[in-house]
Amino acid sequence: MKIREVIEILGGHILLENHDWEEDLPRGGAADLMSDVLAFGTEGMVLMTGLTNPQVVRTAEMAGINVIVFVRDKTPPRETLELAKDSGMTLISTTYTMYEACGRLYTAGLPGLGRVKIENDSW
Repeated sequence: MKIREVIEILGGHILLENHDWEEDLPRGGAADLMSDVLAFGTEGMVLMTGLTNPQVVRTAEMAGINVIVFVRDKTPPRETLELAKDSGMTLISTTYTMYEACGRLYTAGLPGLGRVKIENDSW
């Protein structure tokens, strides 16, 4: 799915633009636990989160994520915006909740991460 399509589907507002809107995003994921992003995130995915602190950008950078969508119409503080700008990230905000944002993108064809087996967890 192209960044442009993500913006259109989510009625997104561009907070910081550092990528061509025609760039493909291979999959999407969502988390508020940055440890989950590090454990299960994949390079190039779009990350949806309700967190706006600088740690989100640092974690996304480590995971190879360049596009972050802030849900519930959240706007990150200046420190987060500056760090994202220095890291070359694109930041988008949407009024949708995380659940609905994920559902809309998945329904439109953006694949998720698939099932993830967690140690000592039964399916």
